Amino acid sequence: MKENWTDCINEFSNYLRIERSLSENSIGAYLSDIDKLRDYCENLKPALMPVDVKYDTLVAFITWLRIDNPRTQSRILSGIRSFFRYMLIEGKTEENPATLLESPRLGSKLPDVLSVEEIDRIISAIDLSKAEGQRNKAIMETLYGCGLRVSELVDLKLTDIHFNDEYISITGKGNKQRLVPLNENTIKHIKFYLEDRNKLKTIIDRNIVFLNRRGRKLSRVMIYTIIRELCVRAGIKKKVSPHTFRHSFATHLVQAGADLRAVQEMLGHESILTTEVYTHIDRIFLKETIGLYHPRAGKR
Repeated sequence: MKENWTDCINEFSNYLRIERSLSENSIGAYLSDIDKLRDYCENLKPALMPVDVKYDTLVAFITWLRIDNPRTQSRILSGIRSFFRYMLIEGKTEENPATLLESPRLGSKLPDVLSVEEIDRIISAIDLSKAEGQRNKAIMETLYGCGLRVSELVDLKLTDIHFNDEYISITGKGNKQRLVPLNENTIKHIKFYLEDRNKLKTIIDRNIVFLNRRGRKLSRVMIYTIIRELCVRAGIKKKVSPHTFRHSFATHLVQAGADLRAVQEMLGHESILTTEVYTHIDRIFLKETIGLYHPRAGKR
């Protein structure tokens, strides 16, 4: 009897969680893409079970999706490959129909980066007279001062912060832990915020650092909203997200001469190749500096 989509997807989900130790966000992205394939196959006549899917089916599915963005298409193909690789490993199918699928070529896209002056303007736009002012300042200082992912920020626990030793312990992608130094400025603003935090009437998520007014953990969406509003006040026209602060953290360290391996450790990158993108940004920065200020460049 052929296994149905529900059973295969549930087992694949457990595989991603237990065997590959992926985060819930990553698992959700994989399953969302496989659900699209499931809907497509179940609406065919005759409907197809996972074991019935062939290479031609997948090509027709990608065409049916009509996705113009090569990065989105590449992500979906990656999820499909992982699903059928799992099916093959578990003996649920005799061949992997996704083996010959080719991902679109992606140009190297350098991450958006804020200048130090722009970051200062954003942080200066925080209204400290408001109840959430000191919290928002601590959030911005932690994002930029530690280079955290937004998921790592909202999940940050009081027990992760070691003020005396001046570092925080972070559980990143794949439940991998790393230590990130805390600078004096970040420590100062987190401590200021904790004084306000202790005055909350109700605290539901007691070990979570950054809370809303009801004492619950902030959502990722709320962090995006805070940043968007601050950028409007600061007159920043760039498209800024929490990840922009992480990119800026890494870029400014590399520009100042920080060791690439140290930056890799602080960002929690598994491969040094991922971190090397910041050397490209650094070279662009140096080239622009020469163009603007060297007497022979002719652009002064």
